[in-house]
Parts: sequence; structure tokens; C-alpha cells
Amino acid sequence: MATKRNTQSPAPHAADSHDLIRVHGARENNLKDVSVELPKRRLTVFTGVSGSGKSSLVFSTIAAESQRMINETYSTFVQGFMPTLARPEVDVLEGLTTAIIVGQERMGGDARSTVGTATDANAMLRILFSRLGKPHIGSPKAFSFNVASISGAGAVTVERAGRTVKERRSFSITGGMCPRCEGRGSVTDIDLTALYDAGQSLNEGALTIPGYSMDGWYGRIFRGCGYFDPDKRISKFTKRELHDLLYKEPAKIQIDGINLTYTGLIPQIQKSFLSKDIDSLQPHIRAFVERAVTFTLCPECGGTRLSEAARSSKIKKIDIADACAMQISDLAGWVRGLDEPSVAPLLASLGETLDSFVEIGLGYLSLDRQSGTLSGGEAQRTKMIRHLGSSLTDVTYVFDEPTIGLHPHDIQRMNDLLLRLRDKGNTVLVVEHKPEVIAIADHIVDLGPRAGTEGGEVVFEGAIEGLRASDTVTGRHLDDRASLKPSVRTSSEVLKVRGADANNLRDVDVDIPLGVLVAITGVAGSGKSSLIHGSVVGQDGVVSVDQAAIRGSRRSNPATYTGLLDPIRKAFAKANGVKPALFSANSEGACPNCNGAGVIFTDLGMMAGVASTCEECEGKRFEASVLDHHLGGRDISEVLAMPVTEAEEFFGDGEARTPAAHKVLQRLADVGLGYLSLGQPLTTLSGGERQRLKLATQMAGKGDVYVLDEPTTGLHLADVEQLLGLLDRLVDSGKSVIVIEHHQAVMAHADWIIDLGPGAGHDGGRIVFEGAPADLVADRSTLTGEHLAAYVGA
Repeated sequence: MATKRNTQSPAPHAADSHDLIRVHGARENNLKDVSVELPKRRLTVFTGVSGSGKSSLVFSTIAAESQRMINETYSTFVQGFMPTLARPEVDVLEGLTTAIIVGQERMGGDARSTVGTATDANAMLRILFSRLGKPHIGSPKAFSFNVASISGAGAVTVERAGRTVKERRSFSITGGMCPRCEGRGSVTDIDLTALYDAGQSLNEGALTIPGYSMDGWYGRIFRGCGYFDPDKRISKFTKRELHDLLYKEPAKIQIDGINLTYTGLIPQIQKSFLSKDIDSLQPHIRAFVERAVTFTLCPECGGTRLSEAARSSKIKKIDIADACAMQISDLAGWVRGLDEPSVAPLLASLGETLDSFVEIGLGYLSLDRQSGTLSGGEAQRTKMIRHLGSSLTDVTYVFDEPTIGLHPHDIQRMNDLLLRLRDKGNTVLVVEHKPEVIAIADHIVDLGPRAGTEGGEVVFEGAIEGLRASDTVTGRHLDDRASLKPSVRTSSEVLKVRGADANNLRDVDVDIPLGVLVAITGVAGSGKSSLIHGSVVGQDGVVSVDQAAIRGSRRSNPATYTGLLDPIRKAFAKANGVKPALFSANSEGACPNCNGAGVIFTDLGMMAGVASTCEECEGKRFEASVLDHHLGGRDISEVLAMPVTEAEEFFGDGEARTPAAHKVLQRLADVGLGYLSLGQPLTTLSGGERQRLKLATQMAGKGDVYVLDEPTTGLHLADVEQLLGLLDRLVDSGKSVIVIEHHQAVMAHADWIIDLGPGAGHDGGRIVFEGAPADLVADRSTLTGEHLAAYVGA
């Protein structure tokens, strides 16, 4: 008897119906009730002008909620040690998966943090040397420059069979730390004359160290410690008194019934200033450190940070210091050449990690490179390493402009990595401006129509063909291509660089033309930054504008950072016949309830703290009486809420005309920050916005040569043209502009190109081309020449 076959396909399982991430009613920052549906297991690119709301949607809404929900699965004890996150302003978020965020923040860490320690490659190398190294010197700790060798002995009391027994115990730990430099690789020599004026007493202000004022806690400690007389000139101190002032180790003291710790100046400086990466210090502290401290290679370890014992153990004539100093691409080859079945799984895992570095375009780094010296793009790609070999699927990877710092030659490689992550079954969300990355997207979400308060809406969703046909700013500019200039400026003067050998540079001699726009090009790691920051920056008249974070709390904003608030406060004071200090939310005009913060913060321990708008000032930050004073019909809180473009008009003419403020606002608009509100906290700005804010501030300076490090970072295609106009105006005003850049539009617009290469690391470090962009295109002898020719359609 024939059986009846069911030809209908079975109904889909309910668990397979969750193929979308649904966002409904997102209102974070400038988002205006945004609702989108994002396909899972696809590559979605978010586009739009700077400040349109991309990061607010991707990072502050989708990724933040995913992380918050994962954190809630841990015990309250564990949550107490984790960053606390508040629920984003959104009505509905459905279909979320675990989010892994790979941002562009530079890697923190002090002098002990290296590329190897940040990626676990060092941990595997240490195990390898502890197993195979000859002679054998100990466990993996014996090869770590963060572990000191210590030993001790003493009596311990133990309970045994109801009796208390005293036993003698001893212990020893063999670490790999160099005892002279304590694993830092360099030793410091402090110039005592930069710490104090010996002809004065402490009470007369002898100390010249930033922050060491006799008016605060330090004054209280120095006066009450009893180790010396604060009214006695330092030149008259006895040897003992001078030693206590400078070198005394931390000691407990009591002053007026309060328990305090006294520490000598030098141990205190080493702990508070020298334990951090010098580039991360505030400018005035950095200037003090550069003036007072000289750093030299440790004479005992030669800068390797490791003890003599750790360097004595070798595998095939290579010690662990040699391995960490190798270029990673060479180290990967060395590891592949080790055939030891006893450690085969370790060798395979280490090899995969090192190959990932090469694959992601960082093969030119070495494991002993300090992580604090990596650029934003290098740091982001280093963080990607641990995810490339992951076997996790159905994860949401979130990237913030992953092509930062990448030469056009390397962007294809990054695209392949993004597609590989997607093809493993993951959802990949990318915030990006580069057309090459937008082109590979399965789904595009374009935000706009403009920036700031005029943005925050979804203006297009769909495939790239639809974006091209749309009338959005991104759609109109997607196929923009800058053309080569018919004629370039000529230079009569040059800045001579001779024998440059920083990092991978090979005794480079080059003449950089002055009075023109010069582009420094080459693949990532070819030596561009080494040449410019090592030989040009630091000379008289050279102003460097990079993407390093701007120091400042949530009270800092563009108005305070650029000095714009000073003329505004004076204008308000003059118009109303009162003191300028009234118009500062950090001074006399602050709301007494919230101290000028605009919000009241309530700490809830391991849960997200609550920030509620201050009821007295309604978030305006000022005392009610201050808001009764007006200038041009606006109070100070309304002025701080204005975007730059509106404020430029407001202070340009009429009753509120203030030329000093108008000049600063013009510069902010010139660098493409017209959408920022004057009172927006600096902590909310992106890397590209920070750099352009610094550029606007520096444009008022006395510099003759401006060095810009990738100024197109974070710039929309439509804004690149405005940046080129700004660079032209700088050059036309008599300045020299040197730009380290990968964007072909800037290369095409330059008057002179200096191309480094031909490759990265030890394959680079040479000048491979000098001349006009048109000659580079005609020559096509370098990777940059090939990509520039393709870009301009030559």
C-alpha cells in the first residue's frame, strides 16, 4: 500500500523567526524617535555627516543596552567591579545578541603595558620559554618583566589537632623583572633644581612642581610632619632634612588628629607622574616632566625590561627579549620553524595570534612596543586580534570607523575581515565614511539630514544602489572624486631633515617644501609619523594637531576649551553692569543646588547611577538671578545651547556683536564643527571632532608650520571638500601645512607628496617618491601612486 507523502514544507520553527534587531523610539542624544530594523547575520554600515547620530544609535543605544543586559546576569558583587550603565532612552529593543565593541579609543596603560601584554601573545611566549628555554630558569613568571624576584622567611602559627603550633616557613618567587629599572626599560634622572628654588623656604613657595601648593593638603603635610622647618630656606637644610624632603619612603603621620601619609618628593613624583605614559599627562604636567626628568635606557637590561637570568634562557639562540623585539611578521616565521610535539597546541595558538597581526595589517609592530604609543587605528586593530580566531557565532560586532589610519591598499584587507566575521554567522555593525566599506554592506542606514539638532533622523535604509539614487547628503557625495590640480604652488624655502632614524627610518634625508600643502603618504607602518613627529614636530614655530584625547571633565565644553567663554562673559557683564564671574557655571553664577552641573547624580552602588535634571535650575546650570541678565535678548544658558553656526551669526552683528567671540566661532565653523553646541561636554566628542577642535584653537596661534595627523578622520565625504578649502586658506595666509594622510582627495589636492615605503616595518622607512601628485600618478611606481591613479581615473 503506497504511503501518502506530505509535499508541503514544514512550518518554520518559532526560534528561527528572530532574524532582526528591532529598535523603536530611540532618543539618545540628538536621535529623534528613531525606529529601524537591522538584519541579523549581515553587514550593516551606518553613514551620515559627523554629528548626525550614528554613534548615538549604534554605541549609545544598541551596544550599550546589550552590554547592560549581559552585566545584569552577573552577581551584584561582580557588578560592583564593572562599569555601570544606565538603560538607553529607547522604547523597544528586540532581538539583541551579545555585543562586542571594538572602538577607536587609544589603548591606556602605563609604561609596563605593551602590544604583547595587551594581546596575550607575551603570556604564550613566556610559557614557551619556560618549557623549551635552555637553561631552564623557572616558571613563566621568571620571564615576566612585571613580576619581581622576592624571597622571605618567618614563623607562622597553624592549628593542628586542637593545638597551636609555630612553624618556620620560607618562600621565594623568581620573576623576570629587571631590578634596576623595575621592568620599565628606562631609568629616570631627576633634575633637583626643577623641583624647588633652594633660596626660598617651603612657606615662601620654594616648590615648583605642578599642584604642590602650600595652600592645600601638601602645605598641611609639610608644615605638620615635623621632619623640617617650613620657614627655613632649603639651601640651609641639613643632609637629614634634605633627604626627608626628597627621598623619604611613605610614612604614617598624624596632623591635628587626622591620619595622613608623608612621602618624599621624588617617590611621590615617580608614583603620580612617571608611572603613566608621558603622552597621557596633562599639558602643564607633561611640560614639567620633560623639563625635570631625563629618561635613559636602563644600563643593566639595555631597555629589554628583563633580568639577566630571563635573558640567559634561549631557544635556538633566541632569548625572549629578542623574540619580543622582532617584527611580528618575522616572529611568526620563527614560531612556525619550532617543531616540538610537547608544546604543539601552544605553538599552534601562538602562531595563529601572530598570523592575525599580519593579516590585519599590523605585522610591522613588535610585541615590546608600548601600547600607549599606538595610534587610534592601530589600537582598534590590535583589539580585533582576539576576535578573529573566535569560534563564537551569533555575536554582534560593533566597529567604529575600522579603516582609520589605513592606506587604500589595506582597506580591502579590512573589508575581507569584516566579511569573514559576518560569514561565520555574526551580525556586524560598522560606523563608517569610506565609500570602499559602504560598497560591501548588505544593508545601509543613513542618518541625517544634517548634524546636531538638524540630524538624528533615518533618511535612508536599504542597499547601496538605493543610496546612490537617493537625494541624501551621503547619496549625493558617494561618488565624489577630487581631481588633480591643474597647477600647484611652488616653494622657495625648505625644511631640511637629515639622518632621520627614529623607529624604522633608514637614515632618511628629505627637504620638505615650506609655504605649500605637503602630504606625507605611505602604508600604515611605513614611517610617516616617525619622520614628522621625530624630526619636524618640536622645532620652533611648528604646531602639531593630533587626535589624542582632550583632557577635561563633563564640565568642559567647546566654549571653555577654545577660550570663547571669556569674551562672552565679558560682553554679558558689560551689558548688565555686573561681574563676569556670574556667567560661569563653575564659579559665582553656578546653581547652588547642583553646583553648576545641571544634573544631580545619585550613586546606586553596583547599579547604574541616576542623573536627574536639577529641579532648581531645570538643567540650565545657572542661578535664577543670573538668567535675568540678557545680551541681545538671550540669557547665558540660551547662548551655550546655540550651535556654532547660530552663535556666529548672533555675535557677528547687532546688539550682541562681540568681535573676539566671532573670530573663534568663525574658526570653529571653518573646521567643520558648525553643528556643535557651545555647551556640549568634551567627553561626548569623537576623535575627529577633538582634532578639529584643537585645530580651531591652534589656528589663532603664532605657528608658521602646521602638522596635521589624518585630519579627515571622522569626516563625511561632503565635509572633506570643506577641509580642503580650510587647508588652502591656511597656506594662502602664509602658513606651511604638512598633512599625514591616507585619503586620496587630500593627496590629489596637495602641492607636494612625500611617499614612504615601499612596505611597513623593516620593509619601509625609505622615501620612495617626492614630487607633485600628477607626477606620482604618471609614475605609478608605488602603492600610493597606483591607488591615487585609480582614484582620479587616470
